[in-house]
Amino acid sequence: MHKPEPIYSTAIGAGRALFGLLRVRPTVTGLEHLPATGGAVLAITHFGYLDFALVEWITWRHNHRHIRFMVKKGAFDQPLVGPLLRGMKHISVDMESGGEAYAQAVGALRDGELLGVFPEGGVNASFTVRELKTGAVRMAQAANVPIIPVAVWGGHRLMTKNHRSTLRERVGVPVSIRFGQPIATDAAAPAGSNVAVHTAELHNTLQSLVDAVQTEYPVPGAGAWWQPAHLGGTAPTPAEAAVVEAERRRRKAASKKQRA
Repeated sequence: MHKPEPIYSTAIGAGRALFGLLRVRPTVTGLEHLPATGGAVLAITHFGYLDFALVEWITWRHNHRHIRFMVKKGAFDQPLVGPLLRGMKHISVDMESGGEAYAQAVGALRDGELLGVFPEGGVNASFTVRELKTGAVRMAQAANVPIIPVAVWGGHRLMTKNHRSTLRERVGVPVSIRFGQPIATDAAAPAGSNVAVHTAELHNTLQSLVDAVQTEYPVPGAGAWWQPAHLGGTAPTPAEAAVVEAERRRRKAASKKQRA
């Protein structure tokens, strides 16, 4: 029996209302891989800003479980958003000192929570799965829980980086969500061992899931901004997106240094 969480329930209700107004049409596969109880790391692709809400909506609809997401500290510092994030027991991540967030996340997993992470580290403008950070694997191994790979496709058409969709573009968008088979990590192995192997396995699995949902997607994307370049879309290639992202980070670091 899941304990009532009024703040989280209200947030889910607001999300359901938003997706209902936009007539979002979800196609979901692999729900049998979501555990009914116990901890697990949900490693989610990150092409759009609403991917977290879509996955939580579908998870709640399936088995009424909440997901604790790891969220950048800057969001927690916002006067309106911060209290909501804390009320939903999400985990604040300080990008310059992540040890506390890591320990909190492992503790939540050991307590039987679902932990939502985006192992790509940010929204990927190329709409392909880029190189993953190792945190998802390390936390799963430390807590002795499985990793559930999750691919979301179509959510980026609602809201994403470098493109502001019109309301008309957002209405009736098909969204595909596919939960993959759990990836087990060897908890008995020495800490940190096999992390690279499991991270590569997770990357390959996520890309396979994305390839599948892209192939089955009901809307042709040739020439569309939301389609990756290798499938005939006009999204930047992974190399082009990496250059733009590196420049964005450089400007951000320079601006932070000037304010210090």
